[in-house]
Amino acid sequence: MLSACAGATLYAAAVLAQQTDAAKPVVVQPGAPGRPSKTLPPSTRASLPPRSPADVEFMQGMIMHHAQAIDMTALIPSHTENKDLRSLGARIGSSQDDEIKFMKRWLTARGETVSAHEAMPGLPDAHSSEHDMAAMHLMPGMLTPEQMEALRKATGAEFDRLFLTGMIQHHRGALTMVKDLFDTAGAGQDAEIFGFTTDVDTGQRAEIKIMQGMLEKSSTEEKR
Repeated sequence: MLSACAGATLYAAAVLAQQTDAAKPVVVQPGAPGRPSKTLPPSTRASLPPRSPADVEFMQGMIMHHAQAIDMTALIPSHTENKDLRSLGARIGSSQDDEIKFMKRWLTARGETVSAHEAMPGLPDAHSSEHDMAAMHLMPGMLTPEQMEALRKATGAEFDRLFLTGMIQHHRGALTMVKDLFDTAGAGQDAEIFGFTTDVDTGQRAEIKIMQGMLEKSSTEEKR
């Protein structure tokens, strides 16, 4: 009996020791090709990877770029009864709003201002007056003040056409911004930016095809 109790006690102690060890965080640093990995102290803290100035400018600019797309989708409920366009607009508005939140978090975590407007106080933001926007060199694909005004004044089928052509232009501009980022030496190396821009590229290419199909369908119906 004593032997059995002693054995049980030793077993329990061994299990407790394993559980205690398992509770301690294990930090492993992958080795370079051909080199073994290293186990680092539990006190090791991760640090954010170095960022390129182009990464910061891209995120700040894309926030402003996305803001205009959200302004465009906000017009849909009061300007058209097209159910397909309403559904598409809701999806674009929601996804770009989520992406703006991600970009702001990315910038804030790195101690950067969240928009080009904040970084350069003299630069008008996406909600500035039409005059100020006209004075700014628009980013790729962004609609001019005149295009935005025409969109606001249109209704029905005319609004649908202007929205679709304008958003295709807008999306293509975003694709250009992504390409320009990766054409910049040292930019786009951050894993989060790489994943984000890949999603933007894939998603907006797919939406462009959808909008082109909607335009073609509308054109065919008008000819009948």
